[in-house]
Amino acid sequence: MLKLTKCIQWCFYALFFLTPLVMYPRTSELFEFNKMIVIYLLALFILGAWSVELIGKRSKLIWNVFLTIPFTLFLASQTISTILSIDVHTSLFGYYGRFNGGLLSIITYLFLFYAYINNFSWENTKKALKWSLFSALLTILWALPGKFGHDMSCLIFSGDFSNSCWTDQFRPAERMFSTLGQPNWMGAYLAIQFFILLGFLLKSPFPKKDRKQIGKTVALYAFAALMFGAILFTRSRSAFGSVGIGLVLVPFALTAVFFNKKEYLLLYLKRFAILLVVLLLPLFYAKTGVNEIDKLLRFELQKPTSVVQKQISQKAAPAVIPIPESGVTESFDIRKIVWKGAEELGHQYPIFGTGVETFAYSYYFVRPVEHNLTSEWDYLYNKAHNEFLNFLATTGYTGLTLYSVVIGATFLLFIQFLAKKNILLPQGRQAKNIKVDNILQEEQETKLMIMSFVFAYLTIHITNFFGFSTTTVNIFFYLLPAMALTALPKSATETIQKRVITQGQKVGMGAVGIAICFGVFYIFQYWSADIHYAMSDNYVKVGEYQKAGVELQEALKEHYEHAYEDKLSYILANLAYIASTSKQSEIANQLVTLSDMYNIHSLQESPQNVLYWKTKAKNDYLFYQITVNSKYLQQGLEALQAAKKLSPTDPKISYTYALYLSLMFDEEKDAKAKLTYQQASLQEIDRCIKLKVNYRDAYILKGQLQKKYGLKAEAKKTFEYIISAVAVNDPEAKKELEGL
Repeated sequence: MLKLTKCIQWCFYALFFLTPLVMYPRTSELFEFNKMIVIYLLALFILGAWSVELIGKRSKLIWNVFLTIPFTLFLASQTISTILSIDVHTSLFGYYGRFNGGLLSIITYLFLFYAYINNFSWENTKKALKWSLFSALLTILWALPGKFGHDMSCLIFSGDFSNSCWTDQFRPAERMFSTLGQPNWMGAYLAIQFFILLGFLLKSPFPKKDRKQIGKTVALYAFAALMFGAILFTRSRSAFGSVGIGLVLVPFALTAVFFNKKEYLLLYLKRFAILLVVLLLPLFYAKTGVNEIDKLLRFELQKPTSVVQKQISQKAAPAVIPIPESGVTESFDIRKIVWKGAEELGHQYPIFGTGVETFAYSYYFVRPVEHNLTSEWDYLYNKAHNEFLNFLATTGYTGLTLYSVVIGATFLLFIQFLAKKNILLPQGRQAKNIKVDNILQEEQETKLMIMSFVFAYLTIHITNFFGFSTTTVNIFFYLLPAMALTALPKSATETIQKRVITQGQKVGMGAVGIAICFGVFYIFQYWSADIHYAMSDNYVKVGEYQKAGVELQEALKEHYEHAYEDKLSYILANLAYIASTSKQSEIANQLVTLSDMYNIHSLQESPQNVLYWKTKAKNDYLFYQITVNSKYLQQGLEALQAAKKLSPTDPKISYTYALYLSLMFDEEKDAKAKLTYQQASLQEIDRCIKLKVNYRDAYILKGQLQKKYGLKAEAKKTFEYIISAVAVNDPEAKKELEGL
């Protein structure tokens, strides 16, 4: 059974080492999806090995009641929220595109917590942390060439040693992200690693004249400087802020913990002071990305502005334009709007929220109108960009409260360790033949490491406050308290004698093996299905709808996702339209029926998903063009009405609704009914403009509708207004104006 324990430990070492590094270019999401797959696989292997070990040994489990109670209540709240969710499938597996955070992943992380405390000692924990730091070093080294225009990922995946393989959304020369996926994600991960490294640095033996030890100490300081520089290069303000706050608090924490051990306190403070000096080098070189701070680092002083200069600048100020100018909205301004929506969701669904990981759909219910005036007005927000508000919106006050209780209990656990005496001395350990002084010194170093856990854990919640948890962050959220628990002395274990494994035990072990094989096969299918889904998306981009449809059907065979059905529905609608233009009426009708079937089923699975109602409206428009049957226009209007109820502030829905009403105007023969559709379409486009006052396309459609209905004077005013205020000298508006 000892071999099984070793196997479990090496799976955990792999978890800490591989997860930050894993990525794959052929999946729909290069980073988080593949990391989640690795976590599921390693958790399965750990489950199998541990189950066989327990069956063979029949030993007692370690639970740690102090954390088990809040963890159990938290899991119960997430389970109930999943059962009551507006989309149970999404709540179970996580939002497709993020994957981390669904009920299945939460269960996995909690299982890893208990597997860790049952199979690790404090010495094993230190090894695991070293593997984690080694992985962090590799992620930094992987990212550094990209900072200078030569990205390693591009070299491996495309053979081009440049940054050209990334789109404009990914700019490694401006903000490093390495194998983590986004700069903020890398910053959050490195902030955790920085304080873990700090624990090793401060507790390292004093070099004296030992050259080898001097080299190790210098290497640790150099690594700390490199990691701090990498955090700065991510330009993640939350990560930089969390590290800054931690560095300010470290001296106070050292004083509080080692107040009665002045010889240790002075040594640690001295080493910390050296570290601060060392960190100045990357700080001055990399800067922070915050102008106010960087000016100080460049020793730039703002020159006083004279009264005359102020008057000139005031006179030269341009007149206020009634329509907000388009441009890139500051990210924090957008976050504040999203937070406002998340708070409103919490008020509307106060007990268990809208369901675990359903923010991508439920945010539309309360999306503030001011979001329409940002540069990301048509982006889908699958997270609240504040982990606490995300829990409030999706799991209600129950989920948020119990999540906070878990955090509070973990901090209390750390504080208990730091305040406790003789944490490494079990009963009877003070025997005469034991060097107690050495044990006490080890105890101080252990407390120092646990203090580093406190700051690493603190960074998680600071970065999560301005963002959301990722796989690499969640591993440490759940396993840092488990690591601390391994420092507790374990009661003497009974000597396990060799036993003959019974037939029942053999059957149990066999059943475990079969179950694990099925689990691995299921995860592989999940991963394979996503590759088909990604290939389908690539085919759609180049107009290869038939190949895209085949790939999605293969994806659905391997793993069910209503996201696949939604995509497949729209692809089939396009194929039906293409078939109709080729005079293949029978094939077109079959494709229409199949497309509608997939759309209906996706809506049954996720009836409050506004995106699927939009798909239905787009499909019905294509069906109308294929069949010239106005029933599809009516169905499209009904779909848009359902979408408006779910997302009342979305201007695109009103835009499409106005367009549909104008088509109904064309189909209608009765003069009175035509007038009704005319008025309704104009009212709807005005509503659209009210929702987004700088919506250029909406103004163009309004002018075109006015022109279509014979309201030439009104149309002229609309196009003139576009040219003067909305989109200055817009060529399409000019052309429309010339035609009046």
